[in-house]
Amino acid sequence: MSSSARFFGVTIQNRRERERAERHQLIIDAARELAEAEGWDAVTTRRLAEKVEYSQPVLYSHFKGKDAIVRAVAVQGSGELARLLRKARPSRGESRLRAAAEAYLKFARERPALYDAMFVQQVDLPWGTSEVPQELLDAFGELVAAVEPVHGERDLDALTEVFWSSLHGIATLVQGGRLRPELDDLRLDLLLGALSLTQDEDRP
Repeated sequence: MSSSARFFGVTIQNRRERERAERHQLIIDAARELAEAEGWDAVTTRRLAEKVEYSQPVLYSHFKGKDAIVRAVAVQGSGELARLLRKARPSRGESRLRAAAEAYLKFARERPALYDAMFVQQVDLPWGTSEVPQELLDAFGELVAAVEPVHGERDLDALTEVFWSSLHGIATLVQGGRLRPELDDLRLDLLLGALSLTQDEDRP
């Protein structure tokens, strides 16, 4: 095979891989859009195939089914949450813990279907194992970084899980319309105080 033939062969292969990656992302984006508009019950492989204008066999060549699509959305969402929490890190002298809590709750409020995919839907994600996707580790790591300055002698991971669980409870109850919006700030004050996390932080 000539060098030019090898070059064109590689070029075609690269183009096919790029097109496949773009199609893969298109399916994820379509699932998110449909879920945001109508909820996850409305997301089916048939409707997604219609939305992205590909046949169901093509869709199945990317994902085994709806569960796999929701999983991909959840992993992608975890990466977005990690970046949002990282961006929310305040300057020196301000509360990293409060900033993280406010950013987390804002994320849940503004992206309800995405949050649902990440933390409510039954998704096959290996939380707490060596196989956990990096995006999930990054998101949890940002919460750990927020709790670390105030954990004292307490177990850092356990305290972070308590913090995260509390935020998740607030987020899901707010999403369900079961909490009064006018109490948002007071509720967060009480949460941080009850967990003895509202302390002076010596570092950002």
